[in-house]
Amino acid sequence: MSEQKVALVTGAARGIGLATAQDFAAQGWQVLMLDRDAEELGRVVSDVPGAVALDCDISDADAVASVFNGIDRLDCLVNNAGVAQFGPIEQCDFALWRSVMATNLDGTFLCSQAALPLLKASRGNIVNIASISGLRASTLRVAYGTSKAAVIQMTKQQAAELGEFGVRANCVCPGPVRTKLAMAVHSQDIIDAYHDAVPLNRYGSEAEIANAITFLASEKASYITGQILAADGGFDSTGVGLPALRGKGAA
Repeated sequence: MSEQKVALVTGAARGIGLATAQDFAAQGWQVLMLDRDAEELGRVVSDVPGAVALDCDISDADAVASVFNGIDRLDCLVNNAGVAQFGPIEQCDFALWRSVMATNLDGTFLCSQAALPLLKASRGNIVNIASISGLRASTLRVAYGTSKAAVIQMTKQQAAELGEFGVRANCVCPGPVRTKLAMAVHSQDIIDAYHDAVPLNRYGSEAEIANAITFLASEKASYITGQILAADGGFDSTGVGLPALRGKGAA
């Protein structure tokens, strides 16, 4: 019988990260749950059978190195941790820009680099979590959208260079997701606008994004690498939509 596979999920204390950790565990994986919010991580780790909590800020290179030095086996790294700061371009000063890049881009790079020896040994894979904002521009997201676009390109670089070692790299770009945070800050007007813009006419769930992530991590995706999967209800496919014409039969 083969050894139990191990997945490490960053940003695992809540939202998509927690849902992904739960999905891996349900499929029999050992899960390492990493987050910088040690208090919240400590509260939820018991909700994931057999999971191990790792307290780490992924923007800290020394902290990342220390955590990965203590890991013996890794079959999948899910780079999910991220921060979002929204506002007009002229209000995005360099300190704000760097704070977003430090986690979303630098942290993804640092974790990926630290995981490489383990992933080469297991012929494992990386699943990076970007965003629909990395695929299509939208208002108030100059730092966030740019960081996620860079993660998409990093994924392709990883796939191109790591394939010869049997290591796959793919990326999931969530669209609007019904997280507690989103529902706390999205007004009804914003919710209605998203519903109009998304062909499936709704937000996605954290579990639906988790399903896409664990699929790419699984053997069912063994010949898939370098791919960018928009789990977005069709949002990216629509471009400039005309929701007023939906269902009218207009060409």
